[in-house]
Amino acid sequence: MKLFSIVKLGLMALGTASCFPEPAGHEWHVAGPDDKRSPCPGLNAMANHGYLPRSGKFIDKLAIRSGVSNAYNYPATLFDGVVDQVLAAGISTTGDNSTFNLDDLASPGAYPEIQFDGSLSRNDKVFGDALNFDLNIWGHTAERLDLYTNSTGDYVTIEVAAAARAARVQDAMSANPGFTAGPNFSLGTTALYLTTMWDTAADAAPKSWVRAFFENERIPFTEGYFVPETQKDLGAMFARVVAASPA
Repeated sequence: MKLFSIVKLGLMALGTASCFPEPAGHEWHVAGPDDKRSPCPGLNAMANHGYLPRSGKFIDKLAIRSGVSNAYNYPATLFDGVVDQVLAAGISTTGDNSTFNLDDLASPGAYPEIQFDGSLSRNDKVFGDALNFDLNIWGHTAERLDLYTNSTGDYVTIEVAAAARAARVQDAMSANPGFTAGPNFSLGTTALYLTTMWDTAADAAPKSWVRAFFENERIPFTEGYFVPETQKDLGAMFARVVAASPA
């Protein structure tokens, strides 16, 4: 079966079974036609669950602080610097330079410092659409993470994730002569999704959680995810991804 067909079947099957309840008031809803979404699955998942405004509009620093702490238990101020960078870039379309809409993060002015080439689930900006989920790009990532056959078990390890990241960067560099993203960008995004979806007891990320996060932009509460009591340590995960990455 071709990779494209496997991914489509996987997308159709995902999210049909519900074993655990979602938090009251934070049920997952698909974005509406007037809602704004970003190139970042983590931000979109927060909006889809109401940890950010479901409209994806007029996002400010306080909203990000509340969202990342309540949805994922990151330190509330961890991403303040990123928000400051977004607001200073002059890309907001809200008319209020203390806020931004989620799709502003895909504007030309967001590149290459806020958004960058080599996304695991989006195409590079030079090819047109870097905002929306790209089935082909994600299909190759999912295959490398073994998300559909589970021949390597039910979890994504750091080693597998690091190899998938490196392969995606090589693909992007081969296809895009203007590829400019430095290594810390892709290392950071891999560390970010692993930290967000990490099962500490397994020392790995459940594949069902990773699929829900990227494919549905959904926090996988129904698959057993819960907000951890201990705050997440992105820096520690970044160091582990670096150590596991191909030389």
